[in-house]
Amino acid sequence: MEKRVIIFLILSLGILLGYEYLLKEMGWAPQPSQETERRTQPSAPSKTTATAAETAKDAPKVPAVRPTGSQTPAPEHEQAVEIVSDLYRVKLSNQGGVVTSWELLKYRLTPEAGSPPVQLIYKEGQFAKPLALHVDDAALAKRVNGGIYEIERDFDRLDAAHPTGRVTLTYRAQDSPVRVQKQLTFHHNSYLVEATVTTEGIAIPVGLALGTNFGIVEWTEGLIGLVGPATRIADKVEKDLPDTEQESKGDIKWVALQDKYFLSVMIPTGATSAWIKKETDRVATAQVRFPAPGKPLSVKLYAGPKEYETLKSLDAGLEDTIDFGWFIFGSWDIVKAVAKPLFVVLRFLHDYTQNYGVAIVLLTVGIKLLFAPLQYKSYKSMKEMQLLQPKVLALQTKYKDDRDRLNRELIKLYRDHKVNPVGGCLPMVLQMPVFVALFNVLYMTIELRQAPLALWINDLSSPDPYYVLPILMGVTMVIQQKITPSTMDPAQAKIMLILPAFMTLLFLNFASGLVLYWFTNNLLTIGQQVLTDRYIYRQPTFATSAPSES
Repeated sequence: MEKRVIIFLILSLGILLGYEYLLKEMGWAPQPSQETERRTQPSAPSKTTATAAETAKDAPKVPAVRPTGSQTPAPEHEQAVEIVSDLYRVKLSNQGGVVTSWELLKYRLTPEAGSPPVQLIYKEGQFAKPLALHVDDAALAKRVNGGIYEIERDFDRLDAAHPTGRVTLTYRAQDSPVRVQKQLTFHHNSYLVEATVTTEGIAIPVGLALGTNFGIVEWTEGLIGLVGPATRIADKVEKDLPDTEQESKGDIKWVALQDKYFLSVMIPTGATSAWIKKETDRVATAQVRFPAPGKPLSVKLYAGPKEYETLKSLDAGLEDTIDFGWFIFGSWDIVKAVAKPLFVVLRFLHDYTQNYGVAIVLLTVGIKLLFAPLQYKSYKSMKEMQLLQPKVLALQTKYKDDRDRLNRELIKLYRDHKVNPVGGCLPMVLQMPVFVALFNVLYMTIELRQAPLALWINDLSSPDPYYVLPILMGVTMVIQQKITPSTMDPAQAKIMLILPAFMTLLFLNFASGLVLYWFTNNLLTIGQQVLTDRYIYRQPTFATSAPSES
């Protein structure tokens, strides 16, 4: 029985913890694309860019923004207007009336000082920008997405004194009745933007682009969570990147592009279809489409971090993009039900400690205390099985040629001594949802991104750069194995020492927060077993009796 339990645990841990690592080591995981690598590195300005900048410097200055209600002629050159709040810096281009930059000022690409803010706009290639229009007329689409828009705004900067501001972008065709107006309302201390688009002179249905890779900062093959497009139609959430393109029709709740920590999402009113296109393996375009031409298009646009409470406050089910319920290639309600309270407790502890590393340690202590009675029962069962092992071996020798008789005698032996042979593994099974839930919380939540512990560990979501924590964790696993009751013979026990080495190798590339949890849990388990063995556990009387021969 114990051998099967050990094999089960090794396989489970191997699947749970080694999937991503093995894919990378074996070369099966797709390598980061050049676009992704370039995006995470600040690029030097090219000669072409420098030349363009010098030319623009000598060009006549044309105001990019008109005061509301003025009759200044529309500018003839591409220019940008910048919207700044405490949370983000957004740039809107008057060419096409689209978003060309969306920086999150509270999040940096790396923990190092001077690292640039996270940029949500995909800068590579000539793909659709957020707020571009879709119409099934190539010439018309080129005009409304390449034409020059007039820009009006009623604010300079969003702050506590001016919490709300409005920007209006207007395109008027010179030789036709086509007119497009995009009105955006920004809010201080909120990532949510309301957008209303009205059109005139367009007699065919219009779609509004969320953009290409907007919200995807890093496209990785993560262990948990899906990267790329996601849609919610009625009550069903789809998170698949199609082979080419796909249009889904129905009651469109939202369309999103996401990675593990960030997302952009468009929450429309009255949209009847969501359109997703795979541009390349790691480039996706998304948009929503509206059925009736000429009617205003109304959407809410969120572009920012996947903060659980923030997403939940939108009341659109977006908090489900943080998959707390993941386990073995699926999402489980029981794991999700456990993970959410653990996440609340972790944040509560952080509010008092101001250090997520310390909060993880305290949370691990709390979980250990909660399961202390189960852990004691597990220890007691394994200890009694160890003490009964001579009698079990005697029965196995005596009835080695009679399997049925051996099973009956073993059941009688366990019953007479009131020992449950599965009592050692049952508590572990009961704790499994808690372990997986905590694993998800530590792996998925943006709160741990670039959160420091102390000394050399300045990012709990990244591996320990010097491998100190994984090695210490491996040492504690060896100690734990040595003091845990076992019915294995010495040869089997030596073979099982492979497990700590295997786990240490796996954890070398795991987030420091996860390794910290496991290391703390091992230390507490060692302490609990020492205290139980010396001060709590009382050896049963049958341990001193001779093995039964009948």
